Amino acid sequence: MKFSLFVHMERLDAGQSHKSLYEEFIALCEIADKGGMHAIWTGEHHGMDFTIAPNPFVTIADLARRTSRARLGTGTVIAPFWHPIKLAGEAAMTDIICDGRLDIGIARGAYSFEYERLLPGLDAWGAGQRMRELIPAIKGIWEGDYAHDGEFYKFPSTTSAPKPLQQPNPPIWVAARDPNSHEFAVANGCNVQVTPLWQGDEEVVALMGRFNDACAKNPDIDRPKIMLLRHTYVGSTEADIAQAAHELSVYYNYFFAWFKNEKPIKQGLIERIPEEEIGANAMLSDAVMRSNNVVGNAETVIARLKAYEAMGYDEYSFWIDTGMSFERKKASLERFIAEVMPAFAE
Repeated sequence: MKFSLFVHMERLDAGQSHKSLYEEFIALCEIADKGGMHAIWTGEHHGMDFTIAPNPFVTIADLARRTSRARLGTGTVIAPFWHPIKLAGEAAMTDIICDGRLDIGIARGAYSFEYERLLPGLDAWGAGQRMRELIPAIKGIWEGDYAHDGEFYKFPSTTSAPKPLQQPNPPIWVAARDPNSHEFAVANGCNVQVTPLWQGDEEVVALMGRFNDACAKNPDIDRPKIMLLRHTYVGSTEADIAQAAHELSVYYNYFFAWFKNEKPIKQGLIERIPEEEIGANAMLSDAVMRSNNVVGNAETVIARLKAYEAMGYDEYSFWIDTGMSFERKKASLERFIAEVMPAFAE
């Protein structure tokens, strides 16, 4: 099982500048690259200081000059916000810039806050339908002389300029949860990204089951790869681990506040959630965060990851977005590289 880093700029208040957040983001990516992680993933979001990532291709182009080994992936681009010709061309150019290290993760998106601003009236179903039309179209554009007459996109014969360095195209990953998404990804020769979010390992098992079922329904297609994305913290002491569990509780309370799109937002920041409200949310309590996410000392984390490897996961992505300080993120990542990853060395 390979290991990767999933990372964005993020803040819950205006106490830190965007410039310093980017410098910290780069530092984490450089640690991952030098530490031998297989890949670095960063995604796309708009108008949200909770996840600051307006165009992953711009970021990856910069990372291409600051890293040397890790593959660089979009985790993920939001399909309905892209025209197939634009996505095919920008991805191909980025693949050339990063010397063929690009992976392309694609999702339908998760936040109605973004739908309302970029495509008013869009919902998750419509976003998913756009993704299903987009992926075959970009493959056709990369192949060349491809015309499209679909429900959402219509254009005459077009060839991507440039074409990607990787042929026939960079690996494509689809963020999947429901069985239909797994089946679409496998049937279209795409790898699969899954995340149980705050849920426990029963959801990790269920997600692998949906992937295996999709593979069984497509026996003529080579089995694609599947990546598991989880919030992870490798702690040094019991107090350190307990603090991480609380920080994750705070993070997920803000995640759901953004997802529900009900609280006031000003200057890209959502209204602060009172500590007593966070403490009263039993679904996202410190104890739940510690048991469900991969949080603990190196020995505990290794045991959890060995179980995922045994289930058949090809890649485990260390989701570091937690609202923690840079120093705490850095220390956890360094412990992961030094104390956890060697247990999986071939």
